[in-house]
Amino acid sequence: MKFITPRLLQSPSVSPLALRRGLTGSLLAAALLLSACDQTPGETPNTGLSGTGLQAQTVPLGQAISAPARQPFSGTWTVRGVPDWLTVSPASGSGDVALTVSADRAAGTPLDAGQSVLNGSFQVVWTLANGREGRSTWTVQADQFRLSGRVVDAARLEGADTRTRDTDLGVGRAADSRGVIVTYRDAGVRDAVLTKRGSVRAQAQGGAAATARATLDGLRIAAGARSPLGGRAALLGTPATASTLAALRADPNVLTAVPNVTLHALTTPSAVSPTDQYAPLQWAYPLLGYGAVWRDMESGGYTRPVTVAVVDTGVRFDHPDLVGQLYGPADGALDVITDAANGDGDGADTDPTDPSVAGRTSGSHGTHVTGIIAARWGENTVTCAGCSPTGVVGATYRAPVKVLPVRALDSSGGTTAADVANAVRYAAGLSVTLDGKTYTNPHPAQVINLSLGGAVSAAEGQPMCDAIADAHARGALVVAAAGNDGTTLPFYPAACAGAVSVASVTLSGASAPAHAVYSNAYPQVQLSAPGGASYLARTTFNGAVLGGSPFPDEIFSTSWDYVRDQPNYEAESGTSQAAPQVAALAALLLSKGVTSGPDDTLARMVSTATDLGAPGRDDLFGSGMINAAAALNARAVGDTLGLRLQDDRGRAFQPALDSLGRFTAYLGDGSYSVVAGRDRNGNRVYGESGEPRTERRVTLGATAPVADLGDLTPVP
Repeated sequence: MKFITPRLLQSPSVSPLALRRGLTGSLLAAALLLSACDQTPGETPNTGLSGTGLQAQTVPLGQAISAPARQPFSGTWTVRGVPDWLTVSPASGSGDVALTVSADRAAGTPLDAGQSVLNGSFQVVWTLANGREGRSTWTVQADQFRLSGRVVDAARLEGADTRTRDTDLGVGRAADSRGVIVTYRDAGVRDAVLTKRGSVRAQAQGGAAATARATLDGLRIAAGARSPLGGRAALLGTPATASTLAALRADPNVLTAVPNVTLHALTTPSAVSPTDQYAPLQWAYPLLGYGAVWRDMESGGYTRPVTVAVVDTGVRFDHPDLVGQLYGPADGALDVITDAANGDGDGADTDPTDPSVAGRTSGSHGTHVTGIIAARWGENTVTCAGCSPTGVVGATYRAPVKVLPVRALDSSGGTTAADVANAVRYAAGLSVTLDGKTYTNPHPAQVINLSLGGAVSAAEGQPMCDAIADAHARGALVVAAAGNDGTTLPFYPAACAGAVSVASVTLSGASAPAHAVYSNAYPQVQLSAPGGASYLARTTFNGAVLGGSPFPDEIFSTSWDYVRDQPNYEAESGTSQAAPQVAALAALLLSKGVTSGPDDTLARMVSTATDLGAPGRDDLFGSGMINAAAALNARAVGDTLGLRLQDDRGRAFQPALDSLGRFTAYLGDGSYSVVAGRDRNGNRVYGESGEPRTERRVTLGATAPVADLGDLTPVP
């Protein structure tokens, strides 16, 4: 059974040498100068005259979702040039023009949500019975709804770290303190201590005199320097031992006695930024908090070897950025395709090299996926003139993670359910028999990546689901791409019960990433990860530049130039690119020992994911975008305050905060999640798992056109 090729799990690849210049056009038509109009929503001027051409007119929607627009006319007409955020029906007709104009305001809201009125226009092209032709411009005005509030930082001690608080009467704290701060009931007692007078009987009251004298006499022996702190307090130079603190607190002349604790400037380790040539193009890693993860990795702790099987088109073992990162033909790598017409001409064997085929111009899909997980850091052995000496980096950095290539997709990008099932079982350590020969993987994979699949029926996908169940029983977590059809139909093998179906997100220009339009959405989607923007709507929010042009929001990784027969790097996008992001994180969780098997690894990724779109799990994002820093308990590498705003359809907006943290957003009708939070992993997404946050939900529409959320104060 042939099914969808991996090329449909990615947008068409873009050679770094052929990237288009410039940004894509705005979703909004240019704003037009509009004439004043006093009509209420649904009332438009009927300025057309029967027997003459159609006239320009204004359609004021106000806060309504839709409104009629009419003109008398004799002839035929067609509506053209409708902005994406408007719907006009019918699209054509004859006789009087009777249109219904509807607005999807969220689709027309600019990124900064700073436009109180949306303006757009469309044209009605007309033809009279006498053959006369023309066109008229109809302008639409739609009022937005208003959301306001203020992001307020919680009060905290700036510039200090109170890690040496006296919580145990000073036990074990003497080395962290510099003396004892004592507050006395009477200033006279304090002065006697400071001047070292021999007796305090005059200041002591009643039977407390002897106790006070004995305490002070003992302290004079070891106290050293003494100094006033103002009021009735004094700093005694005696070490803050448990016995000293207990003696002072037993003195009836003493109100409090606490260690003079040592405070420290708040220091935050910096995020790790790779120096490889193309690392600045790899925006997905910072988005997932890998700057903090890689800093954490440099402290050690990632010691457990992990094997990730990449079931794909095979790999280019000769790519310099993958040297040392792969298990080779002698170590378990396998080509499971028995068909001799699979591109390499020799059927199943231990060489899963992605072959060169006459006329092949596309890059190596398996090599691209592999690089996302495990591309080397630092200097490579240059194998061709002009080749990058450093290239890209992979997510797993210094962790002992190796990729096992298993070739199941042929040179045309096709495969069968049987080949996928064999590949999954083999990768997990189960024996498979191919062309009469039995193969057993010497390095069973703890994680298996499937950046492939098809829109097949559940019955047709069942053989793959059975293999995934067998792999899970052997202790492997199977990660699969959710599909790039942009539909709500299940995609197999990602929709199998034992697989982790991964959807794709991309940069939105706002704090919250957005759902990639090509990414399938269905109930089995469990997680999402960066897969890049569609090549049809290429954006450049990442801010990087390649060859003098803005770099598109796609995933840059290792590949192969089959025309020149040499290594290269390509920008691709799709759920094929999102799945290995999840596979890499799963491998790191196992390597660090945060988790130990497929179930707790998946649970950890789900529980620490960044919830996007509608609250809780949804078909667009699953449980949310993976958060590597939170999942791996990486230490903070920053601490900034900000706002995250997203609607339930996954569209993100970024209203500006003024100097007092106030914001006003003009939005369309719908439900919104508003998160005020801190960013501590350096990815500019505020209030993720483990970060201070507060969230409010609000629904805007004609019945609730204005909402003021008041103060939003993030809390741990």
